Amino acid sequence: MAEVEKDLEARRTVFVTVGTTRFDSLVRAMDTPEVKEELFRKGYTHLQIQMGRGSYIPTKSTGEVGCLDVDYFTFSSSIAEYLRSASLVISHAGSGSIFETLRLQKPLIVVVNEDLMDNHQSELAEELAERKHLYCARPQTLHQTIAAMELGSLIPYQPGDAKPVARLINNFLGFPEE
Repeated sequence: MAEVEKDLEARRTVFVTVGTTRFDSLVRAMDTPEVKEELFRKGYTHLQIQMGRGSYIPTKSTGEVGCLDVDYFTFSSSIAEYLRSASLVISHAGSGSIFETLRLQKPLIVVVNEDLMDNHQSELAEELAERKHLYCARPQTLHQTIAAMELGSLIPYQPGDAKPVARLINNFLGFPEE
């Protein structure tokens, strides 16, 4: 039992999620030797890729000395456990994925999908990166972002208190105060 716990402590997993979309350029970037080597240099041991509707199939690897263990899947009924067990999350710019990861206080790199038209998601990712809650990258800059990231410089995201807004809406609608 102690051996299993020791293995789990030594395991540092990077979880990549593209949500329900197709984001082959992110999956392809994760599959490059440069990105894998940089993650390994940073002390990560496992790479788990949720590839969504994409058609690009990353290369699996297990147990190779000096390399990440890499696995992938298309969809899961819940990615919550993957997020909880991750040491680092690399995500598409969907607000649900971003805020769930930040709520769990996991280090996060958001990769903007430049193939989307009217990409309002990049505005959210860039604003949160400017506030130092996460790192923001493009598929072609992911390797450099990983190399330069200093996780200690990230500021934990504190969700705002929604009660004043709820009170204002309730008052406007004529509901009594509690």
